[in-house]
Amino acid sequence: MQGVVFTGDRTLDLASFPDPTPGPGEVVLEMKASGMCGSDLHQYRRPKDQVSGTIAGHEPCGVVVAVGPGVAAAEAKVGDRMMVHHYQGCTQCNHCRSGWQQLCQEVPVKVYGSNAHGGHARYLKVPANTMVPLPEALSFAAGAAISCGSGTAYGALRRMNVSGRDTIAIFGQGPVGLAGTQFAKAMGARVIALDVNPQRLARAKEFGADDLVDPGSTDPVAAIKELTHGKYADLTLDTSSHRDARLAAIRSTRVWGTMCFVGEGGEVTIDVSPHLLRRQMNLIASWTFSTIIQAECAQFCIDRKIDVDKLFTHQWTLGQADEAYRLFDRQADGKGVFLI
Repeated sequence: MQGVVFTGDRTLDLASFPDPTPGPGEVVLEMKASGMCGSDLHQYRRPKDQVSGTIAGHEPCGVVVAVGPGVAAAEAKVGDRMMVHHYQGCTQCNHCRSGWQQLCQEVPVKVYGSNAHGGHARYLKVPANTMVPLPEALSFAAGAAISCGSGTAYGALRRMNVSGRDTIAIFGQGPVGLAGTQFAKAMGARVIALDVNPQRLARAKEFGADDLVDPGSTDPVAAIKELTHGKYADLTLDTSSHRDARLAAIRSTRVWGTMCFVGEGGEVTIDVSPHLLRRQMNLIASWTFSTIIQAECAQFCIDRKIDVDKLFTHQWTLGQADEAYRLFDRQADGKGVFLI
């Protein structure tokens, strides 16, 4: 089979690999959709001396085509439609057994698409316990989005206990931020969407945002203060990883409010007393989701009739990977997915 491998300095190859065979406790999925995620770009942009040589793609979704020894029929059987929770830890600690394998402290965690082969290929071999069933009502592309970007937004909103009483300001309207806008509206919240890209703001409006703010031309903290009658937002969510956005998100959260970091990387420096301590503010971080929350997100999309496929602006074949990542690297358009 062929798989997409990042070769460093914004280059990639479509390399050849042997078709995988499942070992004990493992299954092989035939990929149907493999999403492109913003965190892929960290690997895509790495220097050539820091690449891993593994197949990229950590939003895999497909059909089981082979089952290894020891896999019970209740876990997986040939023909099952499956998403992948793209981490593997020790499998036995409390974190792993509760579906949070990415939080395992016992062994170095495998991340499919990073330090272990991912979904940008015809086949993917994974442990059966990393898979989450994909309901028939959802497309494979939707399952790919839920496997990271959309699931990450849902997991953060769930941690923040979003309700219809809340006004939430979502900083960054890339794929994760747009999913956050979709889900927050379905949860009943008023959404203030922020981005410096006019196209992304326009998409946020299509996704249900109540108010739009361009921090490139308007002071976002002042704008949120005005939109909330001087009280600021009940909740703020940063999906951008940008230092200025994170700082603005903290400063535009009301007294007793909650601010959540979800974007990877970056730093922020803030005076604790006026912005955190004297606001009795909750400052939290949310790293992806568990297998249980992933399944819950899929059912939420069905029950609330959320069009997850609307997130995708581009569909690609593996042979178009170079063109796809060159476009994605600009971070000006929407979300792409490889249909395999």
